[in-house]
Amino acid sequence: MYRPSTALSSLPMTPSTDRNLPLFERAKAVIPGGVNSPVRAFKAVGGTPRFIERAQGAYMWDANGQRFIDYIGSWGPMILGHGHPAVLEAVQKAALEGFSFGAPTEREVELAEAIIDLVPSIEMVRLVSSGTEAGMSAIRLARGATGRNKIVKFEGCYHGHADALLVKAGSGLATFGNATSAGVPAEVVQHTVVLEYNNVQQLEEAFALHGADIACVMIEPIAGNMNFVRASVPFVKRCRELCTQHGALFVFDEVMNGFRVALGGAQSVYARDIPGFEPDITVMGKVIGGGMPLAAFGGKRAVMEHMAPLGSVYQAGTLSGNPVATACGLATLREIQKPGFFEALSASTRTLVDGLVAAAAAEGVPFSADCEGGMFGFFLLPTLPQNYATVMQSDGARFNRLFHGLLDRGVYIAPALYEAGFVSAAHTPQDIAETISIARDVFKSLAN
Repeated sequence: MYRPSTALSSLPMTPSTDRNLPLFERAKAVIPGGVNSPVRAFKAVGGTPRFIERAQGAYMWDANGQRFIDYIGSWGPMILGHGHPAVLEAVQKAALEGFSFGAPTEREVELAEAIIDLVPSIEMVRLVSSGTEAGMSAIRLARGATGRNKIVKFEGCYHGHADALLVKAGSGLATFGNATSAGVPAEVVQHTVVLEYNNVQQLEEAFALHGADIACVMIEPIAGNMNFVRASVPFVKRCRELCTQHGALFVFDEVMNGFRVALGGAQSVYARDIPGFEPDITVMGKVIGGGMPLAAFGGKRAVMEHMAPLGSVYQAGTLSGNPVATACGLATLREIQKPGFFEALSASTRTLVDGLVAAAAAEGVPFSADCEGGMFGFFLLPTLPQNYATVMQSDGARFNRLFHGLLDRGVYIAPALYEAGFVSAAHTPQDIAETISIARDVFKSLAN
């Protein structure tokens, strides 16, 4: 395991010397909200986003030269840390060979083979460029393969920004969801059923009402956009049973979970408790690209053969299977398969989570946390929530104080209380210990 060099953080900035402020103003003049993905704007927590100049290992440095211990890892892909030598070497070699060809390459075949080897439920895979694209395509495939229109998703699960998925629950199971974004016509979401996460009764009622018309059930098995909420084993088991019974496809969205919580993804975690468990379609992203724009969806051969050019479900992409991105992804997958990798990563994450829980308890701050592999989440609540409504009971104002307290002291977590955190192989025991120590100082201030 490589260890990156460290550097001293700069002194705290004043408004007159903080380079992030003019950069943000400059960005807002030419980019809506000053950012290219909304959460980066710090609207949920307030303050000025940090403009990152470089990263190495477990650290990022902003425009002021301030060093942060990084627990977002580009929202999950950087499982090896930033700038891993083996990944850099593979990307540099690929870039010299050509950025894009618009034609097949051996490397995309190798990446597809690697994914299939690691995830038993997948027999064929299609590479795309983003998690949103993969999720959108998986739904189209499910509809095309079943000849049905309705899809089931769960409140608090995020599957990308495709129109049909930007939906909140309606007033009852007989009514369909309402769009959560302007620009999404009601007609587009009329076939989307939104249910409460981990609610078996609602799930059964939905299938009783709509079962013959449901193309797929789509779920984040460990919901990283509720911070970190696990689907219960009975809930996942019942999803699988009802999909099989009614001829619907069960879609596991592992864009965040895949190769992050375990080498075989979250589905391998559930297979420990549900004998023979497999989803029908798996959606992947983040780690499989190693930080480059790359995602995928895959499943059994009989399902995947509905995709063009074999079948009638159309999907295409100019940069799909990009030769530089696939090189990055392949190198990343090779590293995480090394003996002991996930054991060490899981141990680091568990040490962090247990340390945060103990630090909060010592200062009398309500706090609960959970983790799996290199993914973790916490709540300013006494017990772990099981659904979105409970997640949103967390103290937002106190979280914002926690976020800025950590940030000011050099620890970078997600700038929103409903986003998961990520540990990389580059985080040292010293990084974890420093984080816990800083967190206790912040918890002390929260208790006052």
